[in-house]
Amino acid sequence: MKNKKREILEFYRNKKVLVTGHTGFKGTWLCKILINAGAEVTGYALEPPTTPNVFAVGGLEGKMNSVIGDIRDYDRLREVFEDVCPEIVFHMAAQPLVRYSYEHPRYTYETNVMGTVNICECIRLNPCVKSFVNITTDKVYKNNEWEWGYRENEALDGFDPYSNSKSCSELVTHSYINSFFSDKQVAVSTARAGNVIGGGDFSVDRIIPDCIRAVEEGKEIIVRNPYSVRPYQHVLEPLFAYLMIAEKQYNDKIYAGFFNVGPDEADCITTGELVNYFCEKWGNDIIWMTQGDGGPHEANFLKLDCSKIKSMFKWKPTWNVEKAVEKVVEWTKVYLSGGDVEECMTNQIESFIEE
Repeated sequence: MKNKKREILEFYRNKKVLVTGHTGFKGTWLCKILINAGAEVTGYALEPPTTPNVFAVGGLEGKMNSVIGDIRDYDRLREVFEDVCPEIVFHMAAQPLVRYSYEHPRYTYETNVMGTVNICECIRLNPCVKSFVNITTDKVYKNNEWEWGYRENEALDGFDPYSNSKSCSELVTHSYINSFFSDKQVAVSTARAGNVIGGGDFSVDRIIPDCIRAVEEGKEIIVRNPYSVRPYQHVLEPLFAYLMIAEKQYNDKIYAGFFNVGPDEADCITTGELVNYFCEKWGNDIIWMTQGDGGPHEANFLKLDCSKIKSMFKWKPTWNVEKAVEKVVEWTKVYLSGGDVEECMTNQIESFIEE
């Protein structure tokens, strides 16, 4: 039987691919997959957002065309498009943090909304692009705290500046599809992923990185909202879904659309349950405690209905949430011990492909 993931990666060999936000957590993992697949990868992003950062420790520097630039800088972005002539574009550049968006709403909207306008304009003016995927978030939906998962036809009205700016990014993309792309050769999709975890996420205000920092410092893990439910998944899950969508619509525009990408129902768990998995996989009898910090509003209950992508592409998740946490711990222990992070990432990608 043919390996479907391997077939998707074979499509990318020698393809010219542009990834915005390539120095971030998800962007780095996506570029790593594409480089290993033999693609000609160009990245456009700000300097890595954290110190340390997975882009550097993962060994990607020098293995791709890395352009440092601001997604808000339209002229610079357009120059890159004209120089590279990408066939496939993944748009991941964003201000990705909810709590940060309350402190910096204007910057969040400039980056997430006008950044999308800029990338769509560059695609409109460059017929070399045949396939475009705009990566947004599960938080684009108007959150009614429902017990069931949101579907792609639900209202887009994120609450906080980050979530709302991503809703706007979706609407910008929809407008460009209707106004400019429907009669062109380019196929366009958006992908709304759940909460991702994985090795190399050094961000603030994310639960797994917070757990790792607490362990490093010998402190108790602090959990703000242990009962909030989220669709947790390993970072490789949505990335391979994005690659699949871009490949399928490149060959046939009928596959273009708006897609939720999340785990199965059983892996939509509370933050407390996720931290329990982390403590179990890490060992050493580490513990956690609940401590609210009076921070801004965050949704309590959020699930995705992924029936559409499962039906259209025969897609299904590969790793459950427990296995995902296990892989995060594995990566982190290699990194903290001074091991070969690049090899660990390659091994985890290969393991994901073969399962």
